[in-house]
Amino acid sequence: MADPEETAPVPVHHALQDIDDAIAGRIMRKIDWRIMPLLFITYGFNFMDKTILSSAAVFGLKEDNNLVGQEYSWVSSVFYFGYFLWTYPTTLFIARLPVGKYLAGTAVFWGIVVALTAACSNYGGLVTVRFLLGMAEATVSPALMFITSTWYTRDQIPKRTGIWFAGNSVGGIVASLLAYGIGHIEDKVGPWRWMYIVLGVATFLWAFFLLFLLPDEISKAKFLTVEERQWAMDRVVIAGTGKTENTTWKWDQVLECLQDPKTWLIWCIALLCQIPNGGTQNFANLVIKSFGFTSLQSTLINIPYSIITVIAISGTGWLAGHFRSLNCILAALIVVPPVVGSALIVKRAAIPSGASLFGYFLLSTGPSALPLILSLIQVNFKGVTKKMTMTALIFIAYCAGNIAGPQLFISTEAPTYPTAFRAIMTCYALAICLCILLRFYLQFMNTQRCKTEGIESSAGTSGAVGGKVNDATDGRTVTEIINEVQLRPEDYDDVTDWKTFGFRYRL
Repeated sequence: MADPEETAPVPVHHALQDIDDAIAGRIMRKIDWRIMPLLFITYGFNFMDKTILSSAAVFGLKEDNNLVGQEYSWVSSVFYFGYFLWTYPTTLFIARLPVGKYLAGTAVFWGIVVALTAACSNYGGLVTVRFLLGMAEATVSPALMFITSTWYTRDQIPKRTGIWFAGNSVGGIVASLLAYGIGHIEDKVGPWRWMYIVLGVATFLWAFFLLFLLPDEISKAKFLTVEERQWAMDRVVIAGTGKTENTTWKWDQVLECLQDPKTWLIWCIALLCQIPNGGTQNFANLVIKSFGFTSLQSTLINIPYSIITVIAISGTGWLAGHFRSLNCILAALIVVPPVVGSALIVKRAAIPSGASLFGYFLLSTGPSALPLILSLIQVNFKGVTKKMTMTALIFIAYCAGNIAGPQLFISTEAPTYPTAFRAIMTCYALAICLCILLRFYLQFMNTQRCKTEGIESSAGTSGAVGGKVNDATDGRTVTEIINEVQLRPEDYDDVTDWKTFGFRYRL
């Protein structure tokens, strides 16, 4: 690793000289109120459009499309084949194209595909639109991760990721209410078709909000003044994971990502958490019906499930942002309830039905693991190409898990699906073990870097900038550090975590 003291300081500028915390807070509120609602609502649509299939299945979609045997499982899984196909190309485009316009264009296409699902009348048609929907939605999560790491510091990323990821569960609540309301419609079109038409049109219209309101990069954010933009950029250089503007794709960073042990530990955790997700997401309403509820009741029961998930995602995101050594522990703890819940469902024949339903609600904290994993990527991978390569890999794991998950729900085992819930229990238990192992590895790497570099450093900053390592834990705020640090041209370089002096990993 290069010693940052080797290069003599070359003054560049200060961002908003003598800014105080009050002004900094005002600027951050402007950024939050512009960026976070757009990401939150986009992720809500992303979830609703993907998972409305579960509600549609109990309102006639299976019968109207003549699905038999494992065909419904394949309709669920094929979405992730499309997602898988487009995952790596879209990460290249996100890093190279204006991200706001690219995301908006994607939303136009995905809204059209959702609406066209209503025109399907057979298995082939459903497989086609679900595959295309997977391709369209492959852009959403990587783009939102890229935007979050562009605008926010390492301490802020977990909380902000938790906020927009909670759009998933809020979208689940809205989708359940929508399905319940539309489920009362009795006409020739049919409730399940109206669900897709309404969501498809809404997504299409939302794309124009993204087009006009979401900035492509900090330097083009018209809702900030020129000085505020410079302050926002310098802030993420000092306390984030570096600037993301005007970067090029670097194949040495791809190789470094593939050689990094934490890459594969995180990848395996994501895979193990997504196998359960793929099944429960698409079979949720069918499982609830097996407890003796009607189709309409099954849509309402998912509302408290989603509320629990919102609380778990928001709460763990807040904790991970405030405590730099809690992320892995939280990821492990949050999947303990699903281990217990799946065990209860497996034993449903020998226990009261109320206990089985309670077990189903315990599964609701499982989705909270993914935003914690995504936060680990955003805060611990430095270098645009390295981070986007890891992003592509994590969503390949996401696809593999969600492809495999529905296949564990074997049609001949309906409605209890014992094989599926045994697999869910096993996957989450293994994920707990790997989260603990990942924490020990990151702690070991921090200790080794301290010994090698001869300095203590912080997991809240970018490492060495302005010729030295700065740490907001020494009594100074990030705002004070920005005022004091004289950034140099090389501080804006696109450098990885391995090659950044003073960089420390969040645990």
